[in-house]
Amino acid sequence: MVDDKELEQLPATVRLQVSSMISQFATLQSQADLLEKENKLLRELIRRFQLEKYGPRAEKLNDGQLTLLDAEPSVTAAEVAAEAELAPAEPKTAPRKLKNQNHPGRIELPAHLPRREVIIPCPPSECVCGQCGQERPVIGYEITEELDVEPAVYFVRRTKREKRASHCLPEQGVATAPCPAKILPRSKLSDAFIIEALIQKYEEHKPIYRQCVSLERAAGLELSRETLTSSVLAAGALLQPVAEALAKELRAGNYIQADETPVPCQTRSKQGKNHQAYMWEISRPGGPVVFYFLMSRGRAGPLEFLKGFRGVLQTDGYAAYDKLGEGIVHAACAAHVRRQFHRAHELAPKDPLPVEMLKAFAELYAIEAQAREQNHDLARRLEVRQGESAPRLAALKKRILEIAQGATPGTQISKACKYALGQWSRLEIFLTHPEIEIDSNWCENAIRPLALGRRNWLHIGSAEAGPKVAAIASILETCHRLKINARQYLADVLPRLPEWPIQRVAELTPGAWRAARLAAK
Repeated sequence: MVDDKELEQLPATVRLQVSSMISQFATLQSQADLLEKENKLLRELIRRFQLEKYGPRAEKLNDGQLTLLDAEPSVTAAEVAAEAELAPAEPKTAPRKLKNQNHPGRIELPAHLPRREVIIPCPPSECVCGQCGQERPVIGYEITEELDVEPAVYFVRRTKREKRASHCLPEQGVATAPCPAKILPRSKLSDAFIIEALIQKYEEHKPIYRQCVSLERAAGLELSRETLTSSVLAAGALLQPVAEALAKELRAGNYIQADETPVPCQTRSKQGKNHQAYMWEISRPGGPVVFYFLMSRGRAGPLEFLKGFRGVLQTDGYAAYDKLGEGIVHAACAAHVRRQFHRAHELAPKDPLPVEMLKAFAELYAIEAQAREQNHDLARRLEVRQGESAPRLAALKKRILEIAQGATPGTQISKACKYALGQWSRLEIFLTHPEIEIDSNWCENAIRPLALGRRNWLHIGSAEAGPKVAAIASILETCHRLKINARQYLADVLPRLPEWPIQRVAELTPGAWRAARLAAK
């Protein structure tokens, strides 16, 4: 490059030509930089579309392999998986640990399962001594165990209620044994049958129509979908007051996590097309889980079901959770912030910046994991967060600011930095509130069964059915979180609900039910 002094020594005509060339070079350099940024952004977008097209296994594929897959007229999931296995592995600094190096051996079958013995005798030729002709005594058994199953047995339960009449006082009339409590008193389906259908749909994600098909195949029983669906939803209606009692328990505390997930819903206003409804969840780590069904995703939802709550509310960055009233401290979720940088790593695997951010978050999570393993109380947890997590979080913010200044606008790393900085003041809340978690993964894990079920049963049949489905999901997920057998709980509680006083419904929540059983023992 020519400096100004050298340029002044040149003849005027040559100086003009050189100045023009320098100006053109600067323009070309600026255009090249702009094209490189656009090229980087376009490559990132292409990889994002390819990852969405081919699924999680495609993360192992390099750009060349993805380009070859795109050239194929049709690619199956098996072909993507096979190609992923051929992807070159990243270089590792540590030697690869052999699989099953410390395998504990064959795992024993659970001791709580009943044992049914089958004795296989020796052949007759082996039962008699070949020399003396006497019977050879049994000295023991060679024992093996295998897990076995009996297919479901369907039968008709005939209940005969005794009727008595007086032979000498006919005016006393006829006395009849009382009818036992049932979920649906006049239904032709037993309590156990209704509960099994409910469990199969909302825990095992088996739609009602598939259950009807299985019934016909296994037992030759033709049961209409309408009958089974209405019975399950009737049980859901009975559980709604119990779910509301759980919500009151949550709002009475000082810490709630919240999240939401879309759920398609059939409506009369949209023929041939589902309405995008939502299941909102509020929960507490290790505590109750409550779902709310709403036809929209607006702020009116959390305003209503969080009314009266005072404490820490931990959510993702969705704006509907903002400004919900005084007394609510809004905490962010570190997992959502980390996830943005993980997406940047997926789209640009060779870029060291996302890897650097992921390692920084891994250090924060390692501190939390160690605190859980050592069972710290709240005071010790606060001390560890202030002493170890706070400096790391401050250094992480400084580094994110540096990366944001040099990042190409529109790229995923730029979006990740913007999201992180926008959530930062809320992300720091966990440093001063030892009772809350670093993220809202408890909440996301509770909402995952609904997302799995949605793939199978596709939609909710009506807006009226939504709150009943939400009540069922609330009870089942709370039972799961509290390690309560849902079948036992529902079999005991559901038949009592039709006649149970609404003022005492809090006595039948899963937590109260478990406490009562433990006290009885």
